Amino acid sequence: MVGFPGCSAGFLLPLFLLQVSTWCPAASGFSVKGPAEPILVLLGADATLPCQLSPEQSAARMHIRWYRARLSPAVLVYQNGQEQGGEQMLEYRGRTELVGDSTGKGTVALLIHHVRASDDGQYRCHFKDGHISQEATVELHVIGLGSAPHVHMTGLEDGGIRVLCSSGGWFPKPKVQWSGMVGVKLPSLSESQTQDGDGLFYVEASLVVMDSSLGNVTCSIQNPLSGQEKVSTIFLPEPFFPRMSPWRIALAGTLPVLAVLLMGISYTGWREHQAKERAVKKRKKESDERDQMKKEKEMAVTDKGTLGQQGKSEVHENAGVHYWRKALLYPDWRKEQFQPALVTVNHKMFCQNNSDPEGKENLREETQDPSLSNKQGDCNLITLHQEAFTLGRHYWEIDIEDTDEWTLGIYEEPTDSNDLQKEKFRVLERKGNKYRALACCLQAISLEKPLLIEKCPQKIVIFLDYEDGDISFYNMTDDTHIFSFTQAIFSGSLYPYFKLRSMDFSPSAQY
Repeated sequence: MVGFPGCSAGFLLPLFLLQVSTWCPAASGFSVKGPAEPILVLLGADATLPCQLSPEQSAARMHIRWYRARLSPAVLVYQNGQEQGGEQMLEYRGRTELVGDSTGKGTVALLIHHVRASDDGQYRCHFKDGHISQEATVELHVIGLGSAPHVHMTGLEDGGIRVLCSSGGWFPKPKVQWSGMVGVKLPSLSESQTQDGDGLFYVEASLVVMDSSLGNVTCSIQNPLSGQEKVSTIFLPEPFFPRMSPWRIALAGTLPVLAVLLMGISYTGWREHQAKERAVKKRKKESDERDQMKKEKEMAVTDKGTLGQQGKSEVHENAGVHYWRKALLYPDWRKEQFQPALVTVNHKMFCQNNSDPEGKENLREETQDPSLSNKQGDCNLITLHQEAFTLGRHYWEIDIEDTDEWTLGIYEEPTDSNDLQKEKFRVLERKGNKYRALACCLQAISLEKPLLIEKCPQKIVIFLDYEDGDISFYNMTDDTHIFSFTQAIFSGSLYPYFKLRSMDFSPSAQY
């Protein structure tokens, strides 16, 4: 056997084991650890995705690559001590970097600026040292909180009121929930969700409310990841729900019996005669409706002074029917429940300057007739041609056109006419592009609520229910509900109120 001179087998074995122990650290390599839980970040904020070498060692000379589904192109590439932009995905250029200066300890964190919806998902941090490579997975969840829900009534359906809730800017797909006043959950009639070009969700959900005593209905939209939600509530006045009269209920019960009896009638000629008669009535009704709509359209574009001089009951009643048809409520039922108020609007009656005696004298001559005088001061442009409101349900409409400053609503005259401190106003006010609802007396405000009105109203209809203490305002330009004073307590006489300026709470103010 041939051997090494001067060496024995007992010497070679320890030498071999020493060499193997020198190789082992390089062969054992390293591992990469990422966070156990997903990283949550708000849309538009910055996200930090951490990775750590184990055992702790320098990563300065390693090839580091952050990527999504494929190794190339990558989110970020780090090699030879600096970032490499040649393989970077276009959507991440200028938005990513390595955080801090901890590569010497094996800590590598990816910073993504201005997170988008498309950034949501898995990321992999890949480390390569020579022929050894390891990687870990990091989960990023993007949270988009959308706009506050917009809730409004769209009309009557199946014996109830249909309500629509919409909101945009959510990510991921949000959850929609309807509920009543006591928190009872209500099922949606329909729901649709669509994504825009940025990947954000727009949601629409509808509900048909059948219970007239429900009052408030709430729409809440929730992000499923963070649990954060946004809520909006709408008030549904009980008088807006349709009420079926007894004769209609009886007719509904007898219709099946009548249908069975009619099937046994074999008089074809009589049925043809009835069909022709119905067709004639239908054509006549359609013709009358077209003529009525044409007449109302012509009335709406006439001079405001002409409309003020024609302030008769039938004019207001026809206008009320037209606009509530646009609001998709039953016009025949509404005429039975609300009475048109006999009012006229005098757009020529403006507040006179105290130093203009001639203007004051002309104003006194115009209001000399007691039946045409108003009791709310010379600035009120509405004249009431009937007794003050002390009970019942009434409505009237005001054409405000493009006026950029006005106050509109109800004036309550105190029982003691000498006590002016108890005068009360419940009004809507516009000043420029700002709207608000006010409940106030001469020098004190008991309620003030700013209002967001998307489309400037050209016509407003006011509904007054004295017994229920309800005053509701509707924008007839886009058929939307503006605001309601509910559960108000009236103790005096009520008058319509309208002036072409905002409220003034100075001691010398004149209303």
